[in-house]
Amino acid sequence: MATFEDLQVLKAAEGIADAIWKRVVEWDEFAKDVVGKQLAEAVDSIGANIAESFGRYNFGEKLQFLYYSRGSLFETKYWLNRTRERSLMSPEDVQKYAGSLTTLARQLNAFAGGLRTVRSEQPKGRSTAVRESAPEYLAVNLEEIPEPLFSEADLNYLNL
Repeated sequence: MATFEDLQVLKAAEGIADAIWKRVVEWDEFAKDVVGKQLAEAVDSIGANIAESFGRYNFGEKLQFLYYSRGSLFETKYWLNRTRERSLMSPEDVQKYAGSLTTLARQLNAFAGGLRTVRSEQPKGRSTAVRESAPEYLAVNLEEIPEPLFSEADLNYLNL
């Protein structure tokens, strides 16, 4: 069975994120603090949302996280434009990363389209969500509990 690490779209997102990271860590502290952190978080979020999508069972949730990934992709492009305008990366390098992101966007769209196709092929009336049986809850009288959940020492430690 394939794991999320086997997904080509995830591998592409990781490659872009790692390449951008290597550039950002070379910047001066001010540039890293203002632009670099935002750019690194946005580009890392692309792959993180793809991975989270893979971990979801419900098709709607899977698609939602792919849409989040696409939003992070556009945020990454925004920050790349800021790096060009602020002379943190050359226009050629920004164009190279933007081109990679455009290719990744196409991969994301194809991946989401494949999920929509699989969802539409599900038998009608059949739920695609996993259901667990409801747990049995027991009500107890608080006076019947022999000891408190937290000792006085525990509570003092938590207040530190």
